[in-house]
Amino acid sequence: MFDHTGITVRDLDRSRAFYADALEPLGIRELMQFEHAAAFGRERPMFWVVLGEPATSAPRTHIAFIASTRLDVEAFHRAALAAGGVDNGAPGLRPHYHANYYGAFVLDPDGNNVEAVCRRAA
Repeated sequence: MFDHTGITVRDLDRSRAFYADALEPLGIRELMQFEHAAAFGRERPMFWVVLGEPATSAPRTHIAFIASTRLDVEAFHRAALAAGGVDNGAPGLRPHYHANYYGAFVLDPDGNNVEAVCRRAA
């Protein structure tokens, strides 16, 4: 449905490093870098991290990245925590969303809720 999306961050270098590590298990990498922005994707830029002043009140941005397998969801969660993210929901089934919805949630350095989700049966 979406062509691309992005978030605003306070510290571009810190966020670039966080997303490079957290998204690597999902096959997503940094594809472009500019003075005030960086773009991540698989084949083309789809997720932008832009230097600016994020909103200071809730709710923060929520973005979910597609994971091919449940193991990829778990690898994302581990990598995001190791990169400085804060746990916001350990990997697991969330049948209240969908019978096969397997996701994990992490807060990035600016408090945005970042998720990896696999909708395939085990």
